[in-house]
This record gives sequence, C-alpha cells and structure tokens, in this order.
Amino acid sequence: MNRQAQAAVLFLTGAAVLHASFTDLYLRYVKAGLRPLLIAAGVVLIATAVATVRYELRRPAPKTGEGGGAADGGGEGPGEADGHGHAHREPRVAWLLVLPLLALILVAPPALGSYSAKHAGTALQQPFGYPGLPAGDPLRLSLVDYAGRAAYDHGRSLDGRRVEITGFVALGRDGTPYLVRMALNCCAADAQPVKVGLSGRVPPVLQPDTWLVVVGTYTGRRTTDPVNGGRIPFIDVDRARPVPAPRDPYDESWNS
Repeated sequence: MNRQAQAAVLFLTGAAVLHASFTDLYLRYVKAGLRPLLIAAGVVLIATAVATVRYELRRPAPKTGEGGGAADGGGEGPGEADGHGHAHREPRVAWLLVLPLLALILVAPPALGSYSAKHAGTALQQPFGYPGLPAGDPLRLSLVDYAGRAAYDHGRSLDGRRVEITGFVALGRDGTPYLVRMALNCCAADAQPVKVGLSGRVPPVLQPDTWLVVVGTYTGRRTTDPVNGGRIPFIDVDRARPVPAPRDPYDESWNS
C-alpha cells in the first residue's frame, strides 16, 4: 500500500465517520454526547489524507543512479527502492485495513437487544437522590429513573401516580417478561441492560425486541437478576402498546 493508497483509505474513513456523524448511524456505536468528537475525528482524517497527497505531489522526482536504482532511496511504483536498485514491496496484509472501512460503510449494526439483555446482569445502580416529579397523568419517566425509584426508594415518590415508560421486551430464562433499556457510559461496547419486570395486564403475546410504551403503577414486587443478583423492580401494567424503535435506542440517564 503506497502513500496514495494510504491517503485514499484515510479520506474514505474520514468521509464514512462524517457520514455516520451527520446521520443517526453514529448512535449505534456511541452515545449522543460524543458526536462533536466524531465530527472532529472525521475532519482530521480527511485533512491528513489531503496533506499526504499534497506532499506526494510536491516531492521531487527521484534521481537515477547506477544499476537503475534510485540514488536517494526513493522510488515510484508499488514499492520503495533501496540504494542498490532493489524494490521493497509493501506487505499485502496492509490492505486488511480496508475491511473495517467497508464494514462501516456497508453494514449498519442493529442496536443491542433482548439477546444481550438476557445474558447480562442488570446495571441498575442506586441513585444519589430523587428529584421531585412534575405533574402529569400519566407521568412520563425514563425506564432507568422508574427502576431506580422503584428499587431503592420503595416507590415513595411514585405512590399513587400512573407512570409511562418505554423499552423493548426481553424474556427471562423462566419466561418472565421484562421491559429493558440498554444503558451505556461511552459506547455500545460497554452497554448494559436495566430491567423492569411486567405484571398485571401484560399483553398475552410478547415478541422479544418489540418496543412497548407501558402505562402502569408502582408495585412493591421485586426479583433478583439470575445473572448478577441485581435488583429488578416491577411495574403493574394497566395498558401497553407497541411503538417503533426510538431514534436513540440507548439510555444515558443512569450516569448523567
């Protein structure tokens, strides 16, 4: 892979990063707050590619020496020549660097779903506090906020309120239905599930990975996650309806 090919790969990688940054594709990889850093990285990659091409175009032509080699060690073509006229070819394995680029351009990975939730323990953590809740019926809360209040505040701030939460369906090993949201610190690689069990008027047929808006009330029922022993609170379902997957499938509120 010569300098021109390296510049082309850098340019295409930067363009792919910018394309992902200016669409919702980047939300499959990192949390929304990292978008400015992605844009900056794409700009730097493209600028580096342009600088590499300019350097190659301005480099003086090599001087030929004895034996037809390049006297200054430079050379053109697929490899670099040494002072004795022997060309050193770049290793072909370097072209494997193109594979991640093709994956970024051609493959849009789905957001993590029920399979990951079933095989990972709940990441629910005790909140530092419980801010007052606004008026509204039903009260719209993030799934993580509801889970924290239900599991650690014993529902005191939720008592007597109808709550609306959104998540995707996952079924436990024993068939227990859960509403789940994947929470992340930085990127999809560290995403972990936060689970809320469903009781009450649960729809009779639930397909894993179906997104639901659930309206219900606090219940003191809890269970422990069989994977890591973490707390899983429940919600007493009054009604539920399927909805399309949200623009940002991950929940950042647990560590904000």
